[in-house]
Amino acid sequence: MFKYKMTFSYDGSNYSGYQIQPHSRTIQETIESALFIILRKKTRIISSGRTDAKVHALNQVCHFETENTLDQKFIFSLNSILPKDIRVLKVTKAKKEFHARYSSKSKIYHYHLYLKKVEDPFLIKTTYKPIYKVDIDLLKKASKKFLGKKDFSCFANSQHLGAAKNSPIKNLKRLDVIKTKYGIRLEIEADGFLYKMVRNITGTLLDISYKKRPIEDIDKIFESKDRKKASKTAPANALFLYKVIY
Repeated sequence: MFKYKMTFSYDGSNYSGYQIQPHSRTIQETIESALFIILRKKTRIISSGRTDAKVHALNQVCHFETENTLDQKFIFSLNSILPKDIRVLKVTKAKKEFHARYSSKSKIYHYHLYLKKVEDPFLIKTTYKPIYKVDIDLLKKASKKFLGKKDFSCFANSQHLGAAKNSPIKNLKRLDVIKTKYGIRLEIEADGFLYKMVRNITGTLLDISYKKRPIEDIDKIFESKDRKKASKTAPANALFLYKVIY
């Protein structure tokens, strides 16, 4: 058996998330179905992590095992079967000890905010236009309060399941506010993320930037360890898994 590392991207607009679930169209199921056609054998892929419904990925990573020796023709064949909103970028042999999820050192997510008055019809699916005016300086100031090794259970939708159950403590290495042609991009890097953590942080940051709640609330939210104390979850369509670092 050979182990392969595969990097792929997808537009999550038409999917119910990455992970296979009953009666829903998912990224994982779509890729595994395409692999079955090519490899003629049921092949399970293990990704670096799940993404929610409508969330996108530029460089998602997974691994899988097969008895076949794969080359560049395999990428072409797989992409010819996959729908055009999922593209395989790279496939390489991996060491036996490599694991797409457990071998990762950190992940980078991008959240795109559209701040112009008139929406761009070509960016509606992949950006979020805030309903109130955003104070960018306040947003930058508030973003710094999330940095470091902290208990992020208050920003997890499922506080007693999955990653939050194992350890809600994550090291948020970077939360940068970057200006773009259409607004700003939040770049968030951490050694791991809890369920909807990025979108919950974004929702709280936006409320502070709207001046709907004071910046001091961030410390109180962390102390409470209560998801209800944080703000509403930001929309999924503007979130991208940008990169997985190994």
